Amino acid sequence: MNKKEVAEIKRLFHPDRCPITRICGCYVDGEKNKKTKMKDAFLSLPEEEMFKYFEILKKTLSGTIGRNLLDMEFPLVQEAGGGAQEYLMKLRNSQLKDDELLDEFYDKVIETFMYPENYYIILIHGAYDIPKKASDGIEMFDASDDVYNFILCSICPVKLTKPGLCYNEDTNSIEQRIRDWFVEMPVTGFLFPAFTDRNTDIHSILYYSKNPDELNAEFAHLLLGCELPLTASSQKETFNALVADTLQSECTYETVKTIHQALNGLLEERKDDPEPPALDKNDVKRLLSENGATEETLEHFDEEFEQAGGSSQTALYVSNVVNRRRFEIKTPNIVIQVKPECADLIETRMLDGRPYFVIPADDSVEVNGIPVRAPHSDNEN
Repeated sequence: MNKKEVAEIKRLFHPDRCPITRICGCYVDGEKNKKTKMKDAFLSLPEEEMFKYFEILKKTLSGTIGRNLLDMEFPLVQEAGGGAQEYLMKLRNSQLKDDELLDEFYDKVIETFMYPENYYIILIHGAYDIPKKASDGIEMFDASDDVYNFILCSICPVKLTKPGLCYNEDTNSIEQRIRDWFVEMPVTGFLFPAFTDRNTDIHSILYYSKNPDELNAEFAHLLLGCELPLTASSQKETFNALVADTLQSECTYETVKTIHQALNGLLEERKDDPEPPALDKNDVKRLLSENGATEETLEHFDEEFEQAGGSSQTALYVSNVVNRRRFEIKTPNIVIQVKPECADLIETRMLDGRPYFVIPADDSVEVNGIPVRAPHSDNEN
């Protein structure tokens, strides 16, 4: 799924165009006990409660594709009889009316979701009449041929509100506030089937993780039957290692700066694309070849890439491997951070036989917030 398709589903979570037929939930305590369950026709909920659920559901489809939102395909074994995909299809096709299937789903979540505190499992079923789009992109709501039937699951921590004081209107006094168990925004969830090319894609699932570096791989593997891609930080580490190991002696400041400028340029060039730019094995190899890697150092690149990424099909999202806001130079004692577009202001020089990074100092210099006079050469008055 790309960001336009994700946005189209998110826009449905509104009273005027709500496709949700049913909502179910199960509250689980820290000891993995099911404390309470609920099942309702979604549109029968009180309006204020409905809006709270809309907020949670939208959050489950939020974040950056490739970081928080991961499009995963089912392995063929999971599409066979008894696989995870077959089970999710049964759950979706039941429209959440089968209590036995629901209980089985809650049990699977409790068994595979490693979380030491209380949490609330929310599961919805929706049916979206997909409007056709005219050549100018305008949706034609009276011309729908396909219906997108889906389930969306959100898993939300439930925590006690903080202690404090409050005003009691009945007694006209300030007193200790009663602490309630509060349902927070989701930490993980999924949309099945995926909404790819604006249609049902039963071979894929969209996975959400609030923390892109804590993807809960066991939950995704055991419940959903999918192998998660590398985390955002692992993609950055993989890319950095490939650059350093491949360029070797050619891995200089100027070379790394040029690589990062090229990647930032790619992000800027494709910032309006629905699909985030990603680098496959050949893209990384070409980038390194254009920036000093020799045929000899690239000889074993394919093997090294697969070892680092886990597969020749691994894609490294550009937004995960380069920082658009900061260009950083780090030594054991000093860290220099500048905006990427200002990286050319930093020069490398040899002074008295030692390498230095040189930063120009103009007439506007502050030290700890205090304006100071810029240093001048000895022969200046």
